[in-house]
Amino acid sequence: MKITFVTSTTLFLFVLLSLGNMPVQGQTMKDKNGNVYKTIKFGMQEWTASNLNVTTFRNGDAIFRAKTNEEWIKAGKDQKPAWCYSKNDPLNGRKYGILYNWYAINDKRGLAPEGWRIPTNNDWMTLIKNLLGVDYAGPKLKNNTGWKNRNGINKIGFSAIPGGLRNENGDFELLGKVAQWWSNSEPVEVTKSNLIFSIKLNDNSTEVSYVKMKKENGLSVRCVRSLK
Repeated sequence: MKITFVTSTTLFLFVLLSLGNMPVQGQTMKDKNGNVYKTIKFGMQEWTASNLNVTTFRNGDAIFRAKTNEEWIKAGKDQKPAWCYSKNDPLNGRKYGILYNWYAINDKRGLAPEGWRIPTNNDWMTLIKNLLGVDYAGPKLKNNTGWKNRNGINKIGFSAIPGGLRNENGDFELLGKVAQWWSNSEPVEVTKSNLIFSIKLNDNSTEVSYVKMKKENGLSVRCVRSLK
């Protein structure tokens, strides 16, 4: 039988690394509309603990609200920033936040408050890696209520709930079954397309999926900033 001795230095380094990835309650983030969001610190990142619910850009300009399918489709074709509540119900906005097309999150006027950003693919990958990868991160990100299969443990306080999405034709899908957020990273492809990365959690799965979506879709948004 092989006996492994752990030195005090090794143990100290292990504890130090473990503490570096322990979730810590952050402070708060305030958007342009005055909404206040709780935040969490995990590793070298600070994330909002709920989905964005702002209807103006950082400079105060209003973002177009697309209520009808026709308005949503036209906004996508015109590459115009747009937002909506899931199923156009403001009560869903209070619970799940707002759905935005990609043109809203990528607008130069800024959707995230000063000092914050829309996550890139690298931001998401760092978060998921710190939760031991795509095969294990799902339950740790999911809220422990709000999912039919009750497979969330909300380990770090990310509190993901299934707000669904709005497709490019304006139809609402998967409310109560899927949580999906924009990344602000375009895939590296030989031929330029209108696809963008997104991060997806399914009610019936414990995995995290990286999914390419058309920019005309409406997805949820989180904000992140790096810690020094």
